[in-house]
Amino acid sequence: MSDRTLTRDSLKDIPLAYASCSIGCKDGHTLPKKLDAIASAGFQAIELSMPDLVSFANQHLRPDKQGDGKDEIGNYDYDDLCAAAKVVKTMCDAKGLKILIMQPFANFEGWAADSPERKDAFTRVEGWMRIMEACGTDMLQVGSTDTPEEKIGKDRERFVADLRELADMLAKKEFRVAYENWCWSTHAPDWRDVWDICKKVDRENFGLCLDTFQSAGGEWGDPTTSSGLVEDGRSREQLTKDWKQSCDALAETVPAGKIFFLQISDAYKLEEPFTNESIEGMRPRARWSSDRRPLPFEGYLPVVDFTKVVLKTGFRGWFSYEIFDGGPEGKGRDYEMGPFAKGAMETQARLMDECCKSE
Repeated sequence: MSDRTLTRDSLKDIPLAYASCSIGCKDGHTLPKKLDAIASAGFQAIELSMPDLVSFANQHLRPDKQGDGKDEIGNYDYDDLCAAAKVVKTMCDAKGLKILIMQPFANFEGWAADSPERKDAFTRVEGWMRIMEACGTDMLQVGSTDTPEEKIGKDRERFVADLRELADMLAKKEFRVAYENWCWSTHAPDWRDVWDICKKVDRENFGLCLDTFQSAGGEWGDPTTSSGLVEDGRSREQLTKDWKQSCDALAETVPAGKIFFLQISDAYKLEEPFTNESIEGMRPRARWSSDRRPLPFEGYLPVVDFTKVVLKTGFRGWFSYEIFDGGPEGKGRDYEMGPFAKGAMETQARLMDECCKSE
């Protein structure tokens, strides 16, 4: 049977991860409790987020200084973060959880030569690589930068050169780069952009993190319109046709081996659309992404369409649930993590069933 044939049996062994940053809604929902919920629901791995690691480092290494504002461990305190990462690895090992990836590494590519921002980007790479060694993961997620164009320009060859240098740095440790199209990115908002960049980087350890929200929420959905859809002069019928064609093109274009993992989430349609402006440095789709991304089938995006075409490439690798569910109004939801994580596992079964329909 071809790997491109979608049957429930052919999809039953897809490995499942959950992003640590995207579960929990209370101060008491600490990283150890998140790991308990994720493991108990049957997930096999986590995406370890830097904010979770920093928070855990402060709780574990500086428990008596919480809240006093002094000597707190920050994003650049790599000795402490590596010490904490080793503890996290031990906790994950005890629960049978793999640390799939470190995330989210942002605003890496495009800075001017000799600029302080470029120096900072490479300082962060070196620190994050140390953390990756400490926690036992071999993959770094990098989001396509959303730095304003006036700061980074639009020369794709320069972006490619930066990312090639990043891939070569990580290759020395046998690490990989999973490059993701953030739908609010300045220069690479859709899958075609990151695939073009990936081909030009041309490194074995450089591949893609695809995402149902980032593609469906960029090409089909829009938080700034009353319809919740992209409104650029096309009819809804044409928009849907173009979306389907984009999905079909991905299935025929991107090799399965260049997809390092797939992130899963939906999005709420906003009752009050966002204004088309940045607020506190966040573009509309970035704000939408941060707290209005429920499980599939609880929003309105064509999540099944995108999941199905990724599977049509022959990909059978990691699915990772990244669910930032602050409710339809983004004001927060009160939930217990155990049932919430189990709900994600149940959703995965339904998602696979829907992908197999009409096959």
